[in-house]
Amino acid sequence: MSVTSKSGLAESLQAAIEGYRNRNPKSAAMLDRARAVMPGGNTRTSLWSDPFPLCIESAEGCRIRDVDGHEYIDFLGEFTAGIFGHTSPVLAEAVAQAHADGFGLSSHTPYEVAFAERIVERFPSMDRLRFANSGTEANMMAVMAAKLTTGRGKIAVFDGAYHGGFLSFGHGSSPVNAPFDYLLLPFNDAAAASTAFAAEGSEIAAVLVEPMQGAGGCRVADRAFLEVLRNLTQTHGAILIFDEVQTARMSYGGAQSIFGVIPDMTTIGKFFGGGMAFGAFGGRADIMDRFDPARPGALPHAGTFNNNRLTMAAGLAAIDTYLTADKLTALYQTGEDLQAAIKDIFKRTGAPFKITGMGSIMNIHAEGTTPEEALTRQKLLRFRLLEDGYFIADRGLIAVSQAIEEKHIEGFLQSLEKVAATCP
Repeated sequence: MSVTSKSGLAESLQAAIEGYRNRNPKSAAMLDRARAVMPGGNTRTSLWSDPFPLCIESAEGCRIRDVDGHEYIDFLGEFTAGIFGHTSPVLAEAVAQAHADGFGLSSHTPYEVAFAERIVERFPSMDRLRFANSGTEANMMAVMAAKLTTGRGKIAVFDGAYHGGFLSFGHGSSPVNAPFDYLLLPFNDAAAASTAFAAEGSEIAAVLVEPMQGAGGCRVADRAFLEVLRNLTQTHGAILIFDEVQTARMSYGGAQSIFGVIPDMTTIGKFFGGGMAFGAFGGRADIMDRFDPARPGALPHAGTFNNNRLTMAAGLAAIDTYLTADKLTALYQTGEDLQAAIKDIFKRTGAPFKITGMGSIMNIHAEGTTPEEALTRQKLLRFRLLEDGYFIADRGLIAVSQAIEEKHIEGFLQSLEKVAATCP
């Protein structure tokens, strides 16, 4: 790209930012107000974007509305958690009934049994499970279970991975990561994994891997790579953990059923809670039964809200109504078709972008001669999609919800084709 066109790209971004500021004064004011009580006005880092994030006040179906009165078709789907859209009479009724019958009951409840039965039935890797409050908690407990089961210390993870706020490896190891002994390996590199196990296999407690790295740019694992990890962990006595917090939506039995690679443990979260905070970890009976409190020396796992009635009720309703095999298969195909259409747009127009992903989760990546140029183009794309009323993540993440209809996809593709051509 020439110096002139680079300058033009930067000027286009600045103009888009200025337009964004002018259209959204109330969102800016809300952030200023929030800064007095939260650092940077933020309590969830992934939501931050320059110059300020939109403040969303209401939603219905796949439409969200900000405090300045603008409406957007939501193609982000709460960073993959909002698979149902933003409103559901079924889930609202389930939560209301659970609330009406009493919550915080200080003991076990029937809801959790039925909910656990439904989940265990669908995942080949789960003999037993335990509930938690987030995917982060689920991954932390799975890692601890692996360490204590094997008596080893090292945890093999992959560059670009995100397993929650305390297990993040987007740019190396995050400074707030849990203080485990990590072995950071390149993703999708079977040879590197084999070399690591040859050198340190007797010290590796677990391999923690996403079948598709969501926060890492929707990089899909190669089946052969996952098969090598399965063989290596079995040969060396380590535990293979699949983080399916995002990819569980790919089929009734998650991505593991699609790949045909069955781990020792699986973690889930997000949408399984029916819109409520949720996480779960499960796996082989010999691992999970170590948490049986009736057994001598049982591993502890506490959490006031692990089995809270509101989440258990919402999750049970979500599984029975929305997370059925046919509906997940249909959503997967919708996502695959959308990715193919986006790829075709970039190919036909020669726009400097690419798309990666699996099923209904994908990521648009801007290209450039320098990282700065690519980042500028990425931001410009999002601002211009917002101008047209389409909401995606700052980093290009798209997560299609079940509330998205064909007309919304058609409108998005028309906007994307127009917008991509104006991001030089």
